[in-house]
Amino acid sequence: GVGKTGKVRVCLKGHGGGVFSVAISPDGSEIVSGSCDKTVRVWDVKTGKEKVCLKGHVLDVTSVAISPDGSEIVSGSSDKTVRVWDAKTGKEKVCLRGHDGWVYSVAISPDGSEIVSGSDYKTVRVWDAKTGKEKVCLEGHDDWVDCVSISPVGSEIVSGSFDLTVRLWPRGVAAGPGT
Repeated sequence: GVGKTGKVRVCLKGHGGGVFSVAISPDGSEIVSGSCDKTVRVWDVKTGKEKVCLKGHVLDVTSVAISPDGSEIVSGSSDKTVRVWDAKTGKEKVCLRGHDGWVYSVAISPDGSEIVSGSDYKTVRVWDAKTGKEKVCLEGHDDWVDCVSISPVGSEIVSGSFDLTVRLWPRGVAAGPGT
């Protein structure tokens, strides 16, 4: 539960710019953060120490997610890329390219097989997590897509946009415009 004192348990310092996104590992032992300093950092929850700093993005890291088994980290950036990293070594496994604008949000399917990303180019893209190949581009939003998520059972994708809508997409189906 939430602490009764209201005091911070751990304060993680090390980024050289504002933090846009955070995620907690499935076992609760690590925190991952993405920052406008172009890095993704992995932190040890118990010690508060930085474990690894992931470098590769050339602009702000706007979103981070951790795979269900904790083995991979996914990051989205204003450099128009989505990157998949090995959570233990910090090595980049694959760079997903295809967005025409900033990537604002990333999510990983419950089975870890797909990555979903939303961008300021009004699209949601679904990627094969292993090969890095784009599976489908979902179009229909009229403004940037600021957030994406995948249902816990993995059957649907949800996206939120500055067009004032939230859209629900069937996962695994190449939905068309306006769906």
